[in-house]
Amino acid sequence: PVILVSSSINEHDQMLFISTDEGSSFQRQPVSFTVDTLLFHPSEEDKLLAYSKEAKVSDESVGQHRLLQSSKLLLMTPIEVSYLYVTCLIQNCSDKMVTAQFLGKIDHNSLSVQDEYIFVKVTTGNRTKYYVSFRRNEFVQMRFPKYALPKDVQIVSTDENQVFLALQEWYQTDTYNLYQSDPQGVYYSIVLENVRSTKQPEENVLIDILEVRGIKGVFLANQKVDGKVMTLITYNKGRDWEPLAPPTTDMNGKPVSCKQPDCHLHLHLRWADNPYVSGTVHTKDSAPGLIMGAGNLGSQLVEYKEEMYITSDCGKTWRQVFEEEHHILYLDHGGVIVAIKDTSIPLKILKFSIDEGLSWSIHNFTSTSVFVDGLLSEPGDETLVMTVFGHISYRSDWELVKVDFRQSFPRQCTEADYDSWKLTDLQGEKCIMGQERMYRRRKESSFCIKGKSYTSALTAKPCQCTEKDFACDYGFERAPSLRLEGDRCYPDFWHDPDAPPENCHLGHSYKSSTGYRKVIANVCEGGLNKEQSAKQHSCPLLAPKGLQLGIKGQMLAVAPGDEITFIVHQEQGDTTRTRYQVDLMDGVRAIYENLTVTDEPIQHRYEKPGVYRVNVKAENSAGHDQATLYIQVTAPLQDVHLEVVPIAGRNQEVNLTAIVLPTEANLTVFYWWIGDNLQPKLTLENSLIARFSEEGEVPVTVQASNGRSMVQDSKTVIVYDQFQIIPLSFSRNLDRFNPNIPEWRQDVGQVVTKILLTGVPQDSLVTMVKPGLPTTADLYVLPQESTPVKRSVFVDKVDVMLLGIMKPSQNNVSFIVRGGLRVLVTLADSDREHELQNCDRKNYKNHGSLLRPEESSLTRPWLRFRKLPGRNVYAQMYNEKEQEMTSPVNHSEDTQNIIQGEEFIDDDLDSQTLGINMCFIRTNKQSIC
Repeated sequence: PVILVSSSINEHDQMLFISTDEGSSFQRQPVSFTVDTLLFHPSEEDKLLAYSKEAKVSDESVGQHRLLQSSKLLLMTPIEVSYLYVTCLIQNCSDKMVTAQFLGKIDHNSLSVQDEYIFVKVTTGNRTKYYVSFRRNEFVQMRFPKYALPKDVQIVSTDENQVFLALQEWYQTDTYNLYQSDPQGVYYSIVLENVRSTKQPEENVLIDILEVRGIKGVFLANQKVDGKVMTLITYNKGRDWEPLAPPTTDMNGKPVSCKQPDCHLHLHLRWADNPYVSGTVHTKDSAPGLIMGAGNLGSQLVEYKEEMYITSDCGKTWRQVFEEEHHILYLDHGGVIVAIKDTSIPLKILKFSIDEGLSWSIHNFTSTSVFVDGLLSEPGDETLVMTVFGHISYRSDWELVKVDFRQSFPRQCTEADYDSWKLTDLQGEKCIMGQERMYRRRKESSFCIKGKSYTSALTAKPCQCTEKDFACDYGFERAPSLRLEGDRCYPDFWHDPDAPPENCHLGHSYKSSTGYRKVIANVCEGGLNKEQSAKQHSCPLLAPKGLQLGIKGQMLAVAPGDEITFIVHQEQGDTTRTRYQVDLMDGVRAIYENLTVTDEPIQHRYEKPGVYRVNVKAENSAGHDQATLYIQVTAPLQDVHLEVVPIAGRNQEVNLTAIVLPTEANLTVFYWWIGDNLQPKLTLENSLIARFSEEGEVPVTVQASNGRSMVQDSKTVIVYDQFQIIPLSFSRNLDRFNPNIPEWRQDVGQVVTKILLTGVPQDSLVTMVKPGLPTTADLYVLPQESTPVKRSVFVDKVDVMLLGIMKPSQNNVSFIVRGGLRVLVTLADSDREHELQNCDRKNYKNHGSLLRPEESSLTRPWLRFRKLPGRNVYAQMYNEKEQEMTSPVNHSEDTQNIIQGEEFIDDDLDSQTLGINMCFIRTNKQSIC
């Protein structure tokens, strides 16, 4: 069938258009999910897999969709294997769906299924570990050289029971190192350093390595050293690498000036951006030995040079065929090579060769030039029919031109039309990967079709094993600086060849490595055996090593009652004869013995808040190891209140206090932002001493975090150069109505300010009620915006007036709380009335939150006044109790002595207007009353 996917109908639905008659007609089929990818069943054409956030199997013949599992992805192996593999979002997985526990989440989009291997990546902290499952067995950590410290891993090849991968080590930026594995894909040895890489959109990485199709074990790679890129080739799966030999003549038959070892052939190995063109290097399984690519001659690869070269003997000899890059298509098992110039101008001719590029013919495939977008061949390697598709202009429809070469060949090939060629490497060695291989090749004089029955391989004869059939084992590598001592493998400094492997259990045996292992897929027989000298050892009882204690989900801060799954993980050592003692530090202890896995889950709940030091000790007769983990059990933070005085003096100490709910919260970290500074100050205490160097409004923000939650509060402090503070007290009967919460204190402060503001500018007074009992307050007298002299006189008058009004003997200031109870507001300092009568006032300066009398002259430089924000009174809170409060204000008898009107702020206002005695202190310490 043919299936077209429409754009989304809405947020959840989509439409499929299905044709069962090769596109002649279509039927609409709505689906109730958004289709991301469609995969056809390998053998049942009416079934397909649609991948979305909900994976579904669809039987389109009856239009049914079956939900597999919410937020799950179905992964199928090739059809001949009967396994179905399911993975899911980690946070939704049940323990029954995984084969092994990990000490962290499996990284997003890291699962990869390739042939008999499944790969996943697990990141914990700043370390990333890679795991492999061979033949769908348990996942095992992939072992790279100890200090490779991989930043990224890209799988290159997984055929022939071996993993070939590119690994970017900690010191690399635009290069990768190539590694090959043992058959299980667990242990890796380096085969080539510094292979060039290219970053693509959407974080894709292209590694400059190409597996040559048609002949196993042959790879091309571009190595970047000191900024220069060179193309290398290997015939034995990475054991040996050599640069490409340059051709002896150019495309016109003239000798080239490129001589080894200073000059070689270099090829661009990148893949094509367009999926319908071949890319810059073209190989094919049914055309062994035939390689065609773009590059240049010289000491290094040049990006802008794209001359075309071809080899028909798998890279031993090369010929130049074009001066510019061409798109390539192989037909009839490489019997016909089609080339179309890669250009932005329209074309109407193509070139083709029937003798592996020795000669080329020109064919006009269209009478009207077209912009070529790609080449397609009909299914089957034997086909001689191709399609050129493109467009006449950038606004025209698609143009498809069919080119059929079948009529150009008079007959089918017979055995007499073929001769043979032997595969050799650049040194002329015939035994490659342990065998001599011979292939068919159509004779240059034969003008015939190879056809469907053609096979390229002719004979394969095993060779005796030699040193070149063995590569370095895990923990060993070749040292180029020691080549004069022979082609040997040396152990890395961190590797002990005689140490038992990690999976070695008591009662079993193991062989110590000689430093060599036979190249995978190498079929040599007899001769030299570099693994033969390996010694057999009995597995000793191994002490536990690398014991780790983690939490599933990695949440080290939990709430009381939360279920925690501890994972006890042991990197090395025996588990079946090891005793594990677990102490959860809340009175719960457990002992585990005879474990059969290296990852043991333990589930537990902590009911009380606190810090718990969980300890696990593993011990057997060979030794012991232990691991410790600190668990913070904290309830989520509910709220935080920032306590700070609304008015502060410039360069004076101010105490910032954060009150957190619940009050028993522990292990809380406080972040303080003052002013416009983006860098916070961090404290473990809930208070901070600050200074404000500039006058004006300063925003202050605090965030409290305990690992599970974060809360925030902000206030604004207005900074003055100097100001007056008058301490106030209240009738003791107010204390029993004081719930000691910020809102209540703010309301009381506003009531007091409102009473005292009669006849005084609104912005000149602020009352802050202090936390705690007995109930007290500070009255702030603020300057007005005028000349310094006028501001000084104004504040003096306001100060004296307030002292007179609030004498305890007059009961002038009061308000009513619940039940009609009257509360008096008076001076907190009883000596103030005596000072007023004796005209011997003292100057009070603001020192942070302290008020200190000083025996000195009254000198007051004032700051330009700014309007206060709507909410300025903040104080410390000690409980969560909240009560209602009424704030009626009596403006009759209790305020009869407060003079109203604009004459109050006049500079010439006399003392008789106020009805009280006034006194001023001159700078020469003489008092005038």
